[in-house]
Amino acid sequence: MLPFAELMPPQLLLLSVLVGFGAGIVKGMVGFAMPMIMISAMSLFLPPELALAALIAPTLVTNGMQALRQGSRAAASTVKRFRVYLIVGGVMLAISAQLVRVLSAEALFLLIGAPVSAFALLQLSGWKPKLPEKTNGIEALIGGFSGFVGGVSGVWGPPTVAYLTAIDTPKGDSIRVQGVIYGLGALALSGAHLQSGVLNGATLPFSLFMIVPAVAGMMLGGLVHDRIDQQAFRRVTLAVLLIAGLNLVRRAVF
Repeated sequence: MLPFAELMPPQLLLLSVLVGFGAGIVKGMVGFAMPMIMISAMSLFLPPELALAALIAPTLVTNGMQALRQGSRAAASTVKRFRVYLIVGGVMLAISAQLVRVLSAEALFLLIGAPVSAFALLQLSGWKPKLPEKTNGIEALIGGFSGFVGGVSGVWGPPTVAYLTAIDTPKGDSIRVQGVIYGLGALALSGAHLQSGVLNGATLPFSLFMIVPAVAGMMLGGLVHDRIDQQAFRRVTLAVLLIAGLNLVRRAVF
């Protein structure tokens, strides 16, 4: 018997595996959205804290793979370039992660659903923010917001992607930068939630188990990466995220 079998019935475990696999496919194809898909979908049938625990280990492993895809030297240069974002985001993530155990389920649904919905809606509408240059002040502000949201929800992709788009980060660099930022964020998130209690003797094995479907999905997504219209697929992904995010907002409000 699996060490976390008492957390959920077999049919919900199967659903979790399918969600992790699907999220991995999307990440393999477009480089992001795994935490958003996992938390949005799994919160529909699992408690928010368990859904959050489930995504931590897969996010850490898959982002490590993505960050090191072009070698450790390129990853190190990315850390240096975005150090303000990473430092401020990490501090805010560690602080906000402690709120998970005291916030209500409704508050968590709203904190997760609102930024996911807003990001998806803005991107689907064609809005692309433009910043004149990379400044420490703006980077700290966006990194802090990203870290705060990430600490309570495990999702810090939307503000990160928006920021990289706004400073015209080249496509290839953007994939690596996202891997580094999300990977270090996932490392900080793991430590923070070991402290908060979200990751514990029961949920940690479940999170580790979810690495398998997530990595399998990511590998499959990587294989089809060059064989699809990525822009069209990204729009479909954003539409799904918008529906999932709005559903979480609905659950929080009603």
